[in-house]
Amino acid sequence: MSDFIQLHVLTSYPASNLNRDDLGRPKSVVMGNTTRLRISSQCLKRAWRTSDIFQNIGAEHVGIRTREMGRYIFKALTEGCTLNEALAGKAGGSLATVKEKDAVAIARAMAGVFGKLKAEYKPKKDDKAEAARTQREESLEIEQLAHFSQEEVNAVAALTETCRTGGKAPAKEQLALLRKDIKTVDIAMFGRMLAAEKAFNVEAAVQVAHAMTVHPVTVDDDFFTAVDDLNRDDSGAGHMGVSEFGAGIFYLYLCIDRGLLKHNLQGDTELTNRALAALLQAVAQVSPSGKQNSFGSRAYASYILAERGNDQPRNLSVAYLDGVSKKQNIMQEAIKLLTETRANMNTVYGQTFESAEINTLTGSGSLKELAAFIAG
Repeated sequence: MSDFIQLHVLTSYPASNLNRDDLGRPKSVVMGNTTRLRISSQCLKRAWRTSDIFQNIGAEHVGIRTREMGRYIFKALTEGCTLNEALAGKAGGSLATVKEKDAVAIARAMAGVFGKLKAEYKPKKDDKAEAARTQREESLEIEQLAHFSQEEVNAVAALTETCRTGGKAPAKEQLALLRKDIKTVDIAMFGRMLAAEKAFNVEAAVQVAHAMTVHPVTVDDDFFTAVDDLNRDDSGAGHMGVSEFGAGIFYLYLCIDRGLLKHNLQGDTELTNRALAALLQAVAQVSPSGKQNSFGSRAYASYILAERGNDQPRNLSVAYLDGVSKKQNIMQEAIKLLTETRANMNTVYGQTFESAEINTLTGSGSLKELAAFIAG
């Protein structure tokens, strides 16, 4: 079995602001002494793992990333519903309820298994009821996001029902909620770190680079106005604002350790292949959600080069240090530079990666064939 799968992806986005910085501007990076647009790997992974494509793998194989599990345990206990009903946003239920004070103790005990909790709420005489409830529920949150496998969610749900019956916080031996034998695709791919419980950490099998444009880009300003429909004298705009955006062809690189992915999925070959197919489809077809209502900038990849082999992986972004010339068809030139750089790398380092590609400019290859290739 080949150890590594590499994907080199070129996607052209029209006017867009897919991934913003703290000032609302499209993220950028300086490369080759020129400014390029950038989409962070965190943004891309979030778009992929929450897409319908990943959900179609099966709910039992997709995790939940949250710091609010304690809130939902509390909701389930105080509103008489199961944990899964609480997570689904269903209000109320027919099950027995637990006093709020006891529910807080139960929720903190269970949520604390997955990370350090926020400070415990200590009521004061002058606290108003609503403010007190808000602060009490905030104390149930984990300080950092935790990634729960479905097996762990099921374990939390079962212990919630046990505690509902007894009305008391679980004993220490009941709090063995973390699981090693999980089959959660997004955790297997992108990893999990639990600083306090290192034995349950998962090393990421998929490395994702930040996507960046293959050419220099200038961020533009869109001055816009909105009309007040009831302003009948047409005296001016009801609202004015500025939105920043950019456009370009983005190069994206992924490196997949197929052996590690299979290991993370408990040796399940069939699930590993389904996960790889879902990742490829998401990479090719899913766009980040940022400002989509304003720009409608959904795009499919125009070119994907997949490589498979045991040699040391390498990112091919060096192909775009000088930026693609605007004199030619930019996408064609970007593909040419990428394939030439790959060929030169293979010659110099004696690398023997097998390869396959899809190219929408020429209509060659298919996503189905590429999925079969990376499955090995």
